[in-house]
Order: sequence, then C-alpha cells, then structure tokens
Amino acid sequence: MEQFAHALTDFVRVHQAWAAPIVFLLAFGESLAFISLLVPAWGALVAIGALIGVSGINFFPVWIAGALGAALGDWVSYWFGYRYKEKVAEMWPLSRYPGLLPRGEAFVRSWGVPSIFIGRFFGPLRASVPLAAGIFEMPYWTFQAANFVSALIWSAVLLLFGDVLAKIMEWIWRVI
Repeated sequence: MEQFAHALTDFVRVHQAWAAPIVFLLAFGESLAFISLLVPAWGALVAIGALIGVSGINFFPVWIAGALGAALGDWVSYWFGYRYKEKVAEMWPLSRYPGLLPRGEAFVRSWGVPSIFIGRFFGPLRASVPLAAGIFEMPYWTFQAANFVSALIWSAVLLLFGDVLAKIMEWIWRVI
C-alpha cells in the first residue's frame, strides 16, 4: 500500500489537475463498504494532502472532491445495506469478517447519528457503519445529513493532516 500511495503522490505532483478526481476516487473507495476492506486509501489521501501546501494545489476543490467521494461511498453502502439487509453478511469480502457487521450494528444502535461521524474516522467501522445504518433502517435524511457533514470534516482532517506534516518536515529539513 505504501508503494501505491507513493506512486499516486508522484503522479499528482506532476499532474496537479488530476488531484481532485484522484482524491474523489480514493475517498469513494475508502468509504465504500466492500472496497475499503481491501484497499485502505487513507495513507494516499494524507500524502496528497502533503502536496497541497508545498506544490500550490488549490485546497478547496480537492477537499470538496474528497468529501463528495466519501459521502457517495457511504451513500452507496447505506443503500446496499437497506436493499440487501442481512444477506450482506454472506457476501464476499464481508463473509471473511463475520464480526464486522454485528460490531457495526451495535455501534449504530448505541450511538445513533454520532455513530456516522465517529465511524468515518475508524477503519473497520468506516466500512460497516453505513451498511448497518441501512440494514437497520436509520432514517434516510438523518443518515444523509450526518453522512455529508462528517464527510466534509473527514476530508478536511486527512488533507490538512498531510499538509501540516509536510510543513513540519519542511521546517525540520531547514533547521537541519
């Protein structure tokens, strides 16, 4: 995964116009229930965030692209859970992680709307919370409001974290 993130970062450094579409796809994949289990993309998102300040990439379109990708991934996951209910647990790759959906269910039932915000920031929960919210029929508009707001925050946090890390590293190299 580290080589993938490095290659993507190098590509974005050279082809800055592709930053927003690539961040959209990475955030979508990171938030889509089945894909996020196979290819965690948060490292690449942080690495692209590191390019924002040092290469002059405009933060706003990349941030919005990340937020829209994440919200769309969770939206699709919610719909999938709503449509297929408990059958989802029998599908690959979730069938390989039998404890994931029950944990997501318990989390959604005990935390409600805040589970969407909290789940967005924690790996395995990120994959299961939207599915569980759909399976257990969290009200659609309640889910979507939490989904879009949390996606905006999540995208900003990852990208800004990368940007801050890059500035710290730049400062350290100047001091050394």
